[in-house]
Amino acid sequence: MAFRQPGRGRRLVRAALLLASLLVPASGAVAQAYPSRPIRLVVPFPAGAGPDQVARMIAQHMRDGFGQPVVVENRSGALGSIGAQEVARSAPDGYTLLMATNTTHAANVAMIRNLAYDPVADFAPVARVITTAMVLLVKPDFPARSLKEFVAHARGRELTAGYGSGAAQMSIAQLRSIGGIATTAVSYRGVPQAAGDVIAGFLSLSFADYAIALAQMQGGQLRGLGVTATTRSPLLPELPSLSEEMPGFDVTIWYGLVAPAGTPEAAVARLAEATGAWIALPETQSRLGGIGLQPAFLPPAEFAPFIRSEVQRWTANARAAGIEPE
Repeated sequence: MAFRQPGRGRRLVRAALLLASLLVPASGAVAQAYPSRPIRLVVPFPAGAGPDQVARMIAQHMRDGFGQPVVVENRSGALGSIGAQEVARSAPDGYTLLMATNTTHAANVAMIRNLAYDPVADFAPVARVITTAMVLLVKPDFPARSLKEFVAHARGRELTAGYGSGAAQMSIAQLRSIGGIATTAVSYRGVPQAAGDVIAGFLSLSFADYAIALAQMQGGQLRGLGVTATTRSPLLPELPSLSEEMPGFDVTIWYGLVAPAGTPEAAVARLAEATGAWIALPETQSRLGGIGLQPAFLPPAEFAPFIRSEVQRWTANARAAGIEPE
């Protein structure tokens, strides 16, 4: 007859419970360990552009909170698709992020033929950060001094217009389709470059986000005539909405953070939490407001369907404006 050790079953249960108690903290420690090395934040537009300015603010906040470097890299060109494609193909480990915009993650579907990435399937949404609009910019000596005068002057003429983002391209297209203003659109690597050629006299006009437009207007190098949102901006209340003279004109833009598809949920959650905490800071809201950006945080679960709806909206708007993929 085999000898049965008293209490052996109970000891096995206790051992299993002890092992489980040791494993749970270990798992939590792994989650808490993120990030354990530098994070790369790709901005698909040039330095100084609105998305770049916001990315550098977020990078500083995350650097302070995470105790790890957050390196901002500009990969501009092709309406932001070069940088977006690079991030889409990066390792989904939480250490590569993209400052996405309505251009990279909505408009490009309709504006770039054979787009090399899928803005929905190839990315894990982290957080929407802000919404804003653009300003119609001309040189100070442009013949029209107001939006009403601009519309009257422009009709019957051919104007050259530079764009460095999908929102700027859409704005130019709506000048044609809604305003009846003939334009020759010229593509640039980014919004700052297009604005620079207006200053140099090579272009009649351009559209720029507030972050760029304000500096040029305050410096007297460019003059703003109107904003692309459907309402006036508290930051520039003297400038009318373009829809006041061209009913139906509406180009509202946004920025947000995304990561490659398959990025661990724990990393996405940590990044979203840090982003939300940054947006909630009074100094953040004041700083963003100073350059015409409206804090508009959306967590991952809400940002994902928002991106899907934006793809549909910008595709429909591009078709209505007569934009053909290039």
